[in-house]
Amino acid sequence: MPPLRTALLQSSGTPGSVAGSLDLLDDAARRAAADGARLLICPEMFLTGYAIGGDVPRLAEAADGPAARAVAGIAARHGIAVHYGYPERDGETLYNAAQLIGPDGTSLANYRKTHLFGEFEERWFTPGDRPVVQAELDGIRVGLLICYDVEFPENVRAHALAGTDLLLVPTALMHPFPFVAESLVPVRAFENQLYVAYVNRTGTEDAFEFVGLSCLAAPDGTVRTRAGRGEELVIGEVDPGLLATSRAGNPYLRDRRPGLYGSLV
Repeated sequence: MPPLRTALLQSSGTPGSVAGSLDLLDDAARRAAADGARLLICPEMFLTGYAIGGDVPRLAEAADGPAARAVAGIAARHGIAVHYGYPERDGETLYNAAQLIGPDGTSLANYRKTHLFGEFEERWFTPGDRPVVQAELDGIRVGLLICYDVEFPENVRAHALAGTDLLLVPTALMHPFPFVAESLVPVRAFENQLYVAYVNRTGTEDAFEFVGLSCLAAPDGTVRTRAGRGEELVIGEVDPGLLATSRAGNPYLRDRRPGLYGSLV
């Protein structure tokens, strides 16, 4: 099975303007597809902006709403899967969500952030209750988390046990926490023997200063591609061959002793 060429869009979109963010997404999808990518990953809350405060209820949409249909059109037009963050409305309930659209424009998975970070998110969003959401893309089992979720080892281990090969983590990582992108994410990839695509915002919004440093971390603990601090589109490969070799040489999942871990529940 050939590698899955994967593009990471480090961008804060156009905060407050879904139309502006969709224009940026269309251009990024075009460029990524021209470079052979089959998957484009955007940051947390990409479509609307992160620090949108009281605009959350106004900008939130259903998972099959107008913005989702626009993203589906972009994916189908360029023949590339698109994973993006957005505020989801389900009736009167709001979620910090991320959706994966296939290269034919169909929805493959929708995930609601299970671990909310800080006063802003806790005020506006309800935490999701599905810890493992997956989809298949070009023979790769793809899993979804959002930002703070990846900082809980239980979340990533649950994905590893469920067979996730590539974990998509759109994020809004801010100052003073660059060590999450620099150190924690590659460790998560190694200890769970999977790829982690960690895709961040950049620049400032309100009181938040985003640190960039998006990366694709491999199961051998190396970082296959890394963005800097500004707007950037970087591309790396998810190699099934490396997954198999690394898993054979690092049998963490096989050597677990779950009977000893009951106190963690």
